[in-house]
Amino acid sequence: MYEHDVIVVGAGGAGLRAAIAAHEAGADVAMVTKLHPVRSHTGAAEGGINAALREGDDWELHAYDTMKGSDYLGDAPAIETLAKDAPEDTITLEHWGMPFSREDDGTVSQRPFGGLSFPRTTYAGAETGHHLLHVLYEQVVKRGIQVYNEWFVMNLAVTDEPDPNDRTCHGVVAYDVQSGTVEGFKANNGVIIATGGPGQAFDHTTNAVSCTGDGQAMAYRAGVPLEDMEFVQFHPTTLPSTGVLISEGVRGEGGILYNEDGERFMFEHGYANNDGELASRDVVSRAELTEVNEGRGVNDEYVHLDMRHLGSERILDRLENILHLAEDFEGVDGLVEPMPVKPGQHYEMGGIETDENGKTCVDGLYAAGECACVSVHGANRLGGNALPELVVFGKRAGYHAAGKDLGEAEIETGYSTDVEDETETELPITPGEAGIEPVSTSESVATDGSGQVAGGDALLEQAVGAERERVERLMEKESGTKHADIRSKLQNAMTRDVNVFREEEGLKRALKEIQECRELYQDVSVEDPSRTFNTDLQMTYETRNLIDVAETITLGALVRNEFRGAHWRLENQIRDDENWLKHTLISWNGGKPSIWYRPVILEGEDKTYEPKVRSY
Repeated sequence: MYEHDVIVVGAGGAGLRAAIAAHEAGADVAMVTKLHPVRSHTGAAEGGINAALREGDDWELHAYDTMKGSDYLGDAPAIETLAKDAPEDTITLEHWGMPFSREDDGTVSQRPFGGLSFPRTTYAGAETGHHLLHVLYEQVVKRGIQVYNEWFVMNLAVTDEPDPNDRTCHGVVAYDVQSGTVEGFKANNGVIIATGGPGQAFDHTTNAVSCTGDGQAMAYRAGVPLEDMEFVQFHPTTLPSTGVLISEGVRGEGGILYNEDGERFMFEHGYANNDGELASRDVVSRAELTEVNEGRGVNDEYVHLDMRHLGSERILDRLENILHLAEDFEGVDGLVEPMPVKPGQHYEMGGIETDENGKTCVDGLYAAGECACVSVHGANRLGGNALPELVVFGKRAGYHAAGKDLGEAEIETGYSTDVEDETETELPITPGEAGIEPVSTSESVATDGSGQVAGGDALLEQAVGAERERVERLMEKESGTKHADIRSKLQNAMTRDVNVFREEEGLKRALKEIQECRELYQDVSVEDPSRTFNTDLQMTYETRNLIDVAETITLGALVRNEFRGAHWRLENQIRDDENWLKHTLISWNGGKPSIWYRPVILEGEDKTYEPKVRSY
């Protein structure tokens, strides 16, 4: 057993920043990560970091743009915290050596991004996330923070009181990919989940193969609600053959979208008469797919993104990486021809319910980054707001887990008796059904019968024993269903029916297929018999996590009978503020998901954000 004050699960931008903050607060902190930190998916973030740094801009404008972009489903305390903290935290990155692009006078460059009223996206070429990872990892190394590299976290060690609000997290159980051993990691103060998003639930995604929703699924099974999972962002510019991201920075620099007829459709077809290509991402993605569906797509599949008019000097200075991506994956030279692009799954706006300090309803359990939902992004994330979320809320989670007083949070977490319970939507299945071993998600470690556990050590030992037994069952099974077949079935269902355009029958069909995936998983087996570097075993675990998270996404999409932000419903083509200005919460409760709601917080520190028509 390994023991530290704070355990950070995941080593992307949020995890690294959380570890640095916990160390600064005096904690003995360690990171447990299935990837080397600089291989984390944050490295694929290209666009930049939104922060109000220049004269003429301020945090209030940033907060307003973010609330509007969220389609008024963001919580004001979280949005204002992001906007207020982002400038100082961005300057801290610069002081640590972040190589931001510069203007001739030496000031950091900022470019326009979709949905922003001011050009506040600070960037480092088209490789902002890559540089961010290296800068943060350098700080981790400098501080001597322990990194357990290539350790896959399988489960949380959480007590099993009937009310999740009474539970406590004492650590995690992890699989050492290099040796094949399963060990416990005890956290004296807290565990911070920073595992990224669930992009691999879809088959066309900008996300790396490592983005399997592990942290969200583990927290969900431990009793923490998942919030607003139906809001999945589909980025408008991904390469058709691979899903590789083409940065919004291309459009921020002046890139233009054309359909097959050479029309600048964002303006000519009235999708965004004012902002055009720099409308919010959900607006642009729907516009592109509408062009394709109505027969104006190139090769009936994609549209063109043209940056040739920017000139080679500007492109090579600010967007050189984009040239390499287009050439390597599509065989297109962006200096002399337009690039093919289409929408692809990109980002999960929802996630593990937290307050502004990253705290969940389970004592000692925190979350930050894409896996978390403090509700900054609401129904739609603005480009350039993901990276400040990582550094702002990663830092706050690290401080709070280490015991630093950040003041009382305004956002409540956990199940409450005064919220509207359940949903009136008829479900085509019983969610979570077929949850027998090894799918079972009611896996909290048993107490002694009195609701008490002797201590964190005993709890963790029991959790380790349970995972070791599960590994042996999977490894000893001689034949069964391949996890890859289950994952493929899941991805096809999600991409077909839970994509940009959604309708009731398709969502119900997807739920039925997800249930079939659960049933197939009962017979899952691991083909690789080795005990070292067994990625087959790891991906079998990851597939279970994807099933759980995909079900919450689809359930939320089915019950939300309105059109808001990234959630488009054929049957409900209006934003319904009277009935749906509320968060969707899904809890694992008594062996099946429980769906309930919590009001959106529109009251900020000095103002109340009144919902308005969101037009660009």
